[in-house]
Amino acid sequence: MKLRSFTFLFIIFSLITLSGCAQKNLNEPKEQNTEVEGPMSYVDPNIGTAHSRWFFYTPAAVPFGMAKLGPSTNGSYGNENGWEAVGYDERHNSIEGFANLHEFQVGGFLFTGMTGDLKTIPGKLENPDEGYRSRFDRQNEIAEPGYYSVLLKDYDVMAELTATKRVGFQRYTFPKNDESYLIFDVGNQLGESGEVKDASVTFNKDNNTIEGWVITYPEYVKKYQPDGVVKMYFFGEVSEKPDSFGTFKGNDEYENQATIQGKGSGLYLKFETEENEAIEIKAGFSYTSVENARLNLKSEAENLTFEEAKKLAQNTWSEELNKIQISDSSVENKTKFYTGLFHALLGRGLASDVNGKFPQNDGTVGQIPMDENGEPEFQFYNTDSVWGAYWNLTQLWALVWPEYFNDFVQTHLAVYENSGWLGDGLANSKFVSGVGTNFVGLVIASAYQSGIRDYNIEQAFQAAYENEVKYKDRNEGAGKTDLGQFVNQGYIDFVPGWETTPEGSGFSVSHQLEYSYSSYAVAQFAKALGKDSAYEELMKLSSNWENIYDDQTNFVRPKLPSGEFKKDFDPFEPWAGFQEGNAWQYTFYVPHTPRKLVKRMGEERFVKRLDSIFTISEKTKFGGEDIDAFAGVKYLYNQGNQPNLHIAWLFNYTDHPWLTQKWVRRISDEFYGTGGVHGYGFGQDEDQGQLGAWYVMSSMGLFDVKGLTEIGPSYQLGSPLFSKINIKNGYGNIVTIETKNNGPENYYIQSVTLNGQPYDQRDISLDRLKDGAQLIFTMGSSPNKEVFKEW
Repeated sequence: MKLRSFTFLFIIFSLITLSGCAQKNLNEPKEQNTEVEGPMSYVDPNIGTAHSRWFFYTPAAVPFGMAKLGPSTNGSYGNENGWEAVGYDERHNSIEGFANLHEFQVGGFLFTGMTGDLKTIPGKLENPDEGYRSRFDRQNEIAEPGYYSVLLKDYDVMAELTATKRVGFQRYTFPKNDESYLIFDVGNQLGESGEVKDASVTFNKDNNTIEGWVITYPEYVKKYQPDGVVKMYFFGEVSEKPDSFGTFKGNDEYENQATIQGKGSGLYLKFETEENEAIEIKAGFSYTSVENARLNLKSEAENLTFEEAKKLAQNTWSEELNKIQISDSSVENKTKFYTGLFHALLGRGLASDVNGKFPQNDGTVGQIPMDENGEPEFQFYNTDSVWGAYWNLTQLWALVWPEYFNDFVQTHLAVYENSGWLGDGLANSKFVSGVGTNFVGLVIASAYQSGIRDYNIEQAFQAAYENEVKYKDRNEGAGKTDLGQFVNQGYIDFVPGWETTPEGSGFSVSHQLEYSYSSYAVAQFAKALGKDSAYEELMKLSSNWENIYDDQTNFVRPKLPSGEFKKDFDPFEPWAGFQEGNAWQYTFYVPHTPRKLVKRMGEERFVKRLDSIFTISEKTKFGGEDIDAFAGVKYLYNQGNQPNLHIAWLFNYTDHPWLTQKWVRRISDEFYGTGGVHGYGFGQDEDQGQLGAWYVMSSMGLFDVKGLTEIGPSYQLGSPLFSKINIKNGYGNIVTIETKNNGPENYYIQSVTLNGQPYDQRDISLDRLKDGAQLIFTMGSSPNKEVFKEW
């Protein structure tokens, strides 16, 4: 067996070459808006908007809301595979309109205003004049948590957006003009929503209301649940009566027609406006029916004005962001922190109505049980895949937002009860597995271990257990279609290509590592419940990672159906056995038993390899500087993607824990930026708050490699970035983290005290943090190698 040799110099040369001539954006943080104060003033939603995903840029929303409003520069373009960046891009200079719903694989209802000759198509970026699209200048744009405004230059129309949980508000201030229009583009593809199957929009001139719906077929639904569709509904009120109205499909206009149905359906309202005349649209949304969209509107916003809604939205954001208060002299670091927290709270939005109705996986409408006050017992949410969420989002939720974490678990259990399977990602309950795996069982186990248990625990365990061992006739939407080989032969056959089937996978190695980790997590769940047989079964599966570890090269490697390692093996090569990564990155993917990995590789080799990886990767800002979601997949390390997010914390499991302190701080300083291009890396893949939440946790010096899956979970300690952090946890207590002698180069911990007493442990239990705690770190410019005990 002849392997390619990789010397240290060759690695350095390769990485520097791969970095190329990267496009850079060295923008300083934007000048802060004086109308918002405290943490709100440091949130800049425009950070990282170059090459951002559909759900990323929705400033006019409330935390975890359904109504997520934002401008669209190219949302009407759709995207070929369902994941490519589309929606709003800071490099564009025209806006086609304002979309109301932004979720993974869910997008609907583009509204806008214009003057002059009526146009009923959005037009292209390269030729805005062919449609209702308008040019804009960013100095005339304001984006804040809960509010957005921009001047549409071509029409001299000011557009403003805000929202409640389920209601979107749009206000258009027109110039004096005899031809002022509101456009409601309902029946065309928008963002990740996929092909439109049918649509309808109606204007009721008697009460000046609009209503409509659209049925779409997203690319991920097409792949993972081919018989499924996504339905969206709205009911709205317009503040002024139009002088005339009509409908359209494409360029075909139908004057005085009040209703239209079919793909491409749209509606226009025409007004004669005076100078600075404002016309408002107040629209309720639902994923179950027009009637429930009307109910959501009446319940949340019947008598609410635009200004009142804006104030409520921004008060909500202020309250949530203030749950973590940081003190620091660096505006840049505070901007990174609160913008990251904003994205962590924005993603994974509400999908149930005020009366507890929600869309079921089988296409029916479900009913959440109501409590004695007539309120739903939980809220149901849409969600991107949870791939990697256990290294950022769920750790944050468990500490500060446990009620949301609980609802998240109940959401997945509702889908399990209806369909018989846990769905990795959900678009109105339809299966949209992000990468063909499924970590929902691990996330449920993590919630249980974190003490978040307001659901049917036996059902939760059964769902999690089946997710790890049930492979016969497995629904592709539940991911892990190669699980049978993992369970029965201890490894997954490498089959070249991009598919995963019961016969093997092109991502066999990464799947094997992931299934080993999730098996361990659910094993701990079983142990906590006294289910000894399941515990033993799952623990045996959790060791399957060892079957693909090659002691000759100290890499994990693909195995062929013959049981032999793949011979033409290049550890830099992505996609050949590895989902969105390579062997350099995935060899460290043993988060459930890191000490075993260290022992298998040898501690000295482990530390030297990992430290050199970060030393080299710093030259490419830890993820590459190309504007591409997959910029770092062929590098040694890629902070811009999920499989890598725990790796810098692994030094805590060696005799060099101070290297975690160093490299986590360096990643926080250099990978994360404050510009439109350099935000979460350079055009990286910020999946509904994951990279932002990683920064939040890491900059507070708290992180769990095991994803809170152990019985009695704990957070490992790192290097807190700020002088003082006050965390109002989700249990009624305060966690204070202070640093002394901190600074840009003083990232090494010299000593720690907990509640006034010396503390020498490398981790702190979640239970201690729930009870409230005061941690004081003394920092220095060189390591104190004696500060922590051995594990």
